[in-house]
Amino acid sequence: MISVEEALARILDLVTPLPTETVPLAQAAGRTLAFPVTATRDQPPFAASAMDGYAVKDVEVEPDALFKVVGEARAGERFEGSVGPGQAVRIFTGAPVPEGADHVVIQEDVTLRGSLITLHRNLSSGPNIRPAGNDFRVGDTVEAPRVLTPKDVALIASMNVPEVTVTRRPDVAIIATGDELVMPGEDPGPDQIVASNSFGLKAMIDAAGANARLLPIARDTRESLATVFGLAENADVVLTIGGASVGDHDLVGQVAAELGMEQAFYKVAMRPGKPLMAGRMGTTPMIGLPGNPVSAMVCGTVFVLPAVRRLLGQTEVASRPATAVLTAPLGENGPRQHYMRAVLSADGIAAMDRQDSALLSVLATANALIVRPPNDPARAAGEPVPYLTL
Repeated sequence: MISVEEALARILDLVTPLPTETVPLAQAAGRTLAFPVTATRDQPPFAASAMDGYAVKDVEVEPDALFKVVGEARAGERFEGSVGPGQAVRIFTGAPVPEGADHVVIQEDVTLRGSLITLHRNLSSGPNIRPAGNDFRVGDTVEAPRVLTPKDVALIASMNVPEVTVTRRPDVAIIATGDELVMPGEDPGPDQIVASNSFGLKAMIDAAGANARLLPIARDTRESLATVFGLAENADVVLTIGGASVGDHDLVGQVAAELGMEQAFYKVAMRPGKPLMAGRMGTTPMIGLPGNPVSAMVCGTVFVLPAVRRLLGQTEVASRPATAVLTAPLGENGPRQHYMRAVLSADGIAAMDRQDSALLSVLATANALIVRPPNDPARAAGEPVPYLTL
């Protein structure tokens, strides 16, 4: 068995960033930006009013000052003229500040009579003007790589950039294996169960920015496995679930080898997830996940998501553990790195009572994984421990 760190390093060695494509900005949220985006204009492109009020000369702003209103400026339509001494222009938020004005008196500080305004005695501070380029200037950039958030998309749009270059979405083929499996909605036989791992992994992978495909369930025969492997042709990554152990009916590794897989490793010193393997079938990386539901999902978090992020060209691929204090003690850990299902709260973190790798209900309740290093000693309540967020 190899360590988790070595297994992750070997998996990441199997994958390289994918090519890029250009997409309309409206379709860019959630995609991984491949190259920086450069602003093509200043924002705002002119000095703009930050408030509704009256544009005047700053040197004339004093209590009880009187001004004549000579025009109006609103968003999208500037005042064509210049503000002279004793003059004011009615102005609305976002409108260009007229030439000759450098102060906006907010409307709450003004009394209007006809075309004349009088300033109040207690005036709000500040000129209430957003300078040209106050947000960003021509040449400023949105750096890459990064997963584009709605906020990023809004910023890029304001830079007057209609499309962006992103990394192509990885195509991940998921193969669940086993005679015992049926699809959700089917009628299981007396000795069968409903396939769940593939659906959880697809949701996890899709949320990370890839496109996961659920292939037909492969039965425990060489012929069935070879057929379904053929359906994964042209995928960027092939994930198998189950059949990777050493039992008489665990054929995934054997069939993959017959199809040319060069194995990078088999078995990892972790729990849950010991019977994990990885390799390359031709040019396609393959990761063989354990069949137990929790094992598959934990290995998806620890190994598959970093591989997807590497394919997307991201730089921070492995999740970095955070730290929280225990609210309940933990016994000593064994020789394998243990990812314990846990509940994180404002008070700290506590491992759940049941850690069986078949219990999806426990995983669904957990919101974190406590990471126990090999041979970690017993821990008392109040001690800090590392964890990963689920």
